[in-house]
Amino acid sequence: MQSLLPKLGRLYVIAVFAFIFLPLILVLLISFSTDDYLNFPPHGWGLRYYHEVLGNANFMAGIRNSAIIAAIVMVLSLAFGLPAAYALTRLNFAGRDFLRSFVLAPLILPTIVLGLGILMIFTQLHLTATYPGLVLAHLVMTLPFTVRILQTTLGNLGTEVEQAAMTLGARPLQTFRYITLPRLVPGLVAAGAISAILSFDEVVLSLFIVGPRLTTLPVAIYRYVDERTDPMVAVLAVLLIAVSLGIVLIVERSVGFARAFGR
Repeated sequence: MQSLLPKLGRLYVIAVFAFIFLPLILVLLISFSTDDYLNFPPHGWGLRYYHEVLGNANFMAGIRNSAIIAAIVMVLSLAFGLPAAYALTRLNFAGRDFLRSFVLAPLILPTIVLGLGILMIFTQLHLTATYPGLVLAHLVMTLPFTVRILQTTLGNLGTEVEQAAMTLGARPLQTFRYITLPRLVPGLVAAGAISAILSFDEVVLSLFIVGPRLTTLPVAIYRYVDERTDPMVAVLAVLLIAVSLGIVLIVERSVGFARAFGR
């Protein structure tokens, strides 16, 4: 019986991964279809819809906008998230627990409710269908993840090395710059990568903010699917998966997610 447990464990793991990745494999195969509609197995194979995506100005504009917004959101998430995470982890002050809950509140609220509230405010501020509006809307979603990841990283680092540096005469700012910050680099890389992925893939909040002259790739896909269902949808899905997977692989190969969380 004991000899069967490892085999059953491996079969269970294989079944879980098959359940997760089999739909992705089907999407990848359908993206090479030459049919005029979604069909599996396809009647013909080729790169027809990849060429059409590359020649579609709306999708290319969506990719460009999504990439620009994701890059800005990543930088701002780290710029605002690092001080917040440090204060919530290392400093004791009145209202810290309330502030922590307030920062993480967007993770609890339904995204559609959050989007409606953002739309009502941004309409008054004339931020709809603008780059600043989309960046701020995405920050509402990415900042809690950034703070949470950096909190975990800071908590796992411990304070012994920092205390030793201050005992030897280093000032708090010097300690943070030369001791804490270099040790935080893996966590910063992981938090930045996740912020970029969340921003690039965000569709619900973007639907409330975009306009006819400014759209993102997920919104362009959503609108396309509402009108047509052909293998171009699969090609666009493959592009989104490739971007997310590429960022994850870069983080894993450069610093590793285990190291990113200070383990």
